[in-house]
Amino acid sequence: MTYEIRTYGCQMNVHDSERLSGLLEEAGYVRAPEGSDGDADVVVFNTCAVRENADNRLYGNLGRLAPRKASRPGMQIAVGGCLAQKDRDTIVKKAPWVDVVFGTHNIGKLPVLLERARVQEEAQVEIAESLEAFPSTLPTRRESAYAAWVSISVGCNNTCTFCIVPALRGKEKDRRTGDILAEIEALVAEGVSEITLLGQNVNAYGSDIGDREAFSKLLRACGGVEGLERVRFTSPHPRDFTDDVIAAMAETPNVMPQLHMPLQSGSDTVLKAMRRSYRQDRYLGIIEKVRAAIPHAAVTTDIIVGFPGETEEDFEQTLHVVREARFAQAFTFQYSKRPGTPAATMEDQIPKEVVQARYERLVALQEEISWEENKKQVGRTLELMVAEGEGRKDGATHRLSGRAPDNRLVHFTKPDQEVRPGDVVTVEITYAAPHHLLAEGAVLDVRRTRAGDAWEKRNAAEAAKPAGVMLGLPKIGVPAPLPAAASACGCD
Repeated sequence: MTYEIRTYGCQMNVHDSERLSGLLEEAGYVRAPEGSDGDADVVVFNTCAVRENADNRLYGNLGRLAPRKASRPGMQIAVGGCLAQKDRDTIVKKAPWVDVVFGTHNIGKLPVLLERARVQEEAQVEIAESLEAFPSTLPTRRESAYAAWVSISVGCNNTCTFCIVPALRGKEKDRRTGDILAEIEALVAEGVSEITLLGQNVNAYGSDIGDREAFSKLLRACGGVEGLERVRFTSPHPRDFTDDVIAAMAETPNVMPQLHMPLQSGSDTVLKAMRRSYRQDRYLGIIEKVRAAIPHAAVTTDIIVGFPGETEEDFEQTLHVVREARFAQAFTFQYSKRPGTPAATMEDQIPKEVVQARYERLVALQEEISWEENKKQVGRTLELMVAEGEGRKDGATHRLSGRAPDNRLVHFTKPDQEVRPGDVVTVEITYAAPHHLLAEGAVLDVRRTRAGDAWEKRNAAEAAKPAGVMLGLPKIGVPAPLPAAASACGCD
């Protein structure tokens, strides 16, 4: 029996979907061929509840599958993730053809619930109120042979007024450091050379045991893992971003010169209304310290435009911070009212046309800054980890794509010798655009890596599988720039 998983939302959901794939394959399912588009025996929706159109998107997709399911006896549909945790029984009432609804705390139950729904011939809705087992104990089908997510915590202790995620994923729960390092070492032994430490508030790691320096100690410990070339993390909260973390980033060679730190607003008044426990000066102070310790660091952020009560003066403060911080990239969102959050009932909701106008001004400013910052990269010689699926036009332009240490996307001339995803090339940057760089000259050096070997071995094994069980090439490769612009939850 075949399965298909459709993932919406943040990196947490992407990693959860890797676990769902692992669970289903351990239970005997095989991934549907690429492009099956609902033709699988089991279709799983891993949902997000952060954006305003999340509900409409889910029910629209469920509606399109209804006639297909009616014509295919035995086909099953499952809905999990944050929206399932929030809506629970509502999903089955609105879409009675759904077979299974499960939450964020019990993803390990999916195969059992599918079988129970099949035997009992009725929908199974099971939502756990607290974490049953840390998700990293579950089987996982990694989407990349050379780069991997590693969860260090789940849940969040913050109470941001715009965010519903803490209510759906629960209070923060940290993994034991030894378990995290054991997973990293096992991944490296399989050929992975880049890991991204993942948490809803990643640098609050250690709050369970009262160790404020636990995260910086973890970063330094990653530096001792032989064969691990690149370490990234997402997303930190400015409240918990301490000097020892900056020192660990600067002093640990395999921790990359990249920082994604959500701003949300540059206005102290709006930050207070959001219950963000920092102010403009604190935020800019962190950026200044990071740049002093790591001169070539690329800093990216999240910004919400049009939060209830935001005045023109408040918005100008956000523009001021953007000019001062000079982000390499900013993922900007128009405020989205979410039922169940304090912000949804606040007075002074901003008219749509005002939010749209401010949003366009912010995007225009950030585009200008991104381009200017990228132009500073021209002439630099950089080591890139070759990526898969990052360059949509690579085939037509006879180029390949890779990620620089600071996570900038670089398209480079394809060399004569074979280069595989996971290998490392050295190039000189010749051109800059707002969202990517070009290296149009000849590649200066190619280093074949264990990660490239792992990619080659994995794809050879999958190509040898019988027709109809082909899993295709991995789609996700190096974890995408953080967070994904169209789907980041913005809750950090």
